Amino acid sequence: MELNTPYARVRDVDRSGHETVLHVLASAFDTDPLAEWLFPETADRAALRTGFHRSLLDRSGAECHVAGDREGAAIWLPLQAGERLHDGQAGAAVRDERLARLRAVGEALAARHPVGEPHLYLAVMGVVSDRRGHGIGTALLRHRLQRADRDGIGTYLEAGSPRSRALYLRHGFADLGHPVRIADAPPLQPMWRPAAVDAGPRPTDQTPTVQGASR
Repeated sequence: MELNTPYARVRDVDRSGHETVLHVLASAFDTDPLAEWLFPETADRAALRTGFHRSLLDRSGAECHVAGDREGAAIWLPLQAGERLHDGQAGAAVRDERLARLRAVGEALAARHPVGEPHLYLAVMGVVSDRRGHGIGTALLRHRLQRADRDGIGTYLEAGSPRSRALYLRHGFADLGHPVRIADAPPLQPMWRPAAVDAGPRPTDQTPTVQGASR
């Protein structure tokens, strides 16, 4: 499926286009503060970051989209009630000590992830640096949220910066509890968007902010 918007052309990508998605995300997160915190060793950062993004693409049901001329990309995961992104990720790769911070963040986010109903999860979305502010993120969001509204399902994500949070607020998301804070990492703000067709209540967030998790 392909969607043309006033902002950018967005197309669905199958497995044959996964390397394109990984290339776009590598460029988009090249200097991202959270990525730099998660993977502090410069020599390993690019490979470990790409390995994480590849693990998202390998999940059952993963959907990926590319906007414009490889200007932005997003990975979405449809999750069932009771399912979290980080369930079942205790394999050898996660036990790698180079991924200790990623593991700590994953555990903290899993504790805050709403599980009471099926929903769509925006696992990652990135826009290359020289195309930010040109509607690429908006095009990627609209492309998938329109279908979520037709299907009557809510959407969850964690905003990794004030700029991304502002974008999500403009598209109907609202904060779901307090930010997740882990040691000196940039905070992550859980956010929820109900399907526009039902505009139902947000899931109740009763989990306190996670602080001081080990690196």
